[in-house]
Amino acid sequence: MASPVIPPTGSAPPVTRLSTSAHNRNRRANGRGEAVIVGASLAGLMAALTLSRRGIGVTLLERSDESGRTGAALQADEHLLERLTGQAVRSIAPGIQTWFHVHGALREAIAIDPAIRLHQHSAVDTVGQDGDCAWAITSDGRKYGADIVVGADGYCSVVRRSVAPEKPDTEFAGYLIWLGLVDEAALHARMPTDTAYLENGSYTFLGYPLPGEDGSRARGRRRLGWAWYDAGRQDLLRETGAVADNVVRRSLTPDDIPESVFHDLAVKAGRLWPRPWREAVADCVKRRSIIATPIAEYLPDRLVNRRLCLVGDAAHVPTPMTGGGFTASLIDAEILAEALDGSIARGSVVPALLRYEKLRLADVRKLVRSGQDFSRAFAAGAQ
Repeated sequence: MASPVIPPTGSAPPVTRLSTSAHNRNRRANGRGEAVIVGASLAGLMAALTLSRRGIGVTLLERSDESGRTGAALQADEHLLERLTGQAVRSIAPGIQTWFHVHGALREAIAIDPAIRLHQHSAVDTVGQDGDCAWAITSDGRKYGADIVVGADGYCSVVRRSVAPEKPDTEFAGYLIWLGLVDEAALHARMPTDTAYLENGSYTFLGYPLPGEDGSRARGRRRLGWAWYDAGRQDLLRETGAVADNVVRRSLTPDDIPESVFHDLAVKAGRLWPRPWREAVADCVKRRSIIATPIAEYLPDRLVNRRLCLVGDAAHVPTPMTGGGFTASLIDAEILAEALDGSIARGSVVPALLRYEKLRLADVRKLVRSGQDFSRAFAAGAQ
């Protein structure tokens, strides 16, 4: 399964508001053009690296430090960084990795690329464009101009509102995933070596062995990640505001989860799941180290609006059960860079972005649809 998610720091320096003429001077000096990418999660980082490889200067705007992804994991090819940068750089260890491990490796590649400028704590409120350039404006009033703006800002994308104003929001798929991560040393049962896929009644559970926080796969230093699909928590999601008007707004942190729900998870895990998975859940409950992610889906009708475009979860949101979300984001980044190669210097940005859309739209719609049958059946099973 490709994505079994079961699913320089500091304040940005002052930035001069870019006029069209100033942006034109920057573009001529660069020769290959400039891009602003909104969002520095996995999709945004990969897009930054592929665009930089084509000679395009990149400004990355990230609103947060991407904390709180307890238990999230994915499987990335060990040659991912070389594929993105075209250089023989440090590889990612083979096998399933934590989201943080892959994100950290991408951030290291970004940090040594002089063509990429990362601004954290820069929440984008709006984006816009005219015939000559596009821009993003952050919550503190700073304006970042470029030839294109790439929305890589996830399922609650701000950029999507301007690319597809007629369809700006994802839809709640009807269930959530509980996510947790536990150290091998906390378990009494033997450490599994393979990914587990379990079903019991109206529940589905994925468990997966992971390297330790330091990357070690030595006995006693590894970790277990788990994801529990649960369609029976509709009231909790709506009471906490995680889902409103059938739109996913946010995940639940441990502080959002009532004690009665933690207790229920521990009891049900003991009844539903074999060792070591019930132990893993019990340990996370004991430490109050669980998050709940309501599952969103988004079937796109478009990926581009002139100088604005979307990649990753901003563009398309399949259920994690498809296992294809990370790979789709990687392909987005590669094809976007290929489509744009040389187009900015030639003054053909808009046709290049339309070519990107033509090459990606049918495939990502197919991916999202491939998970919708599961989502409908799973959500209905709890009713």
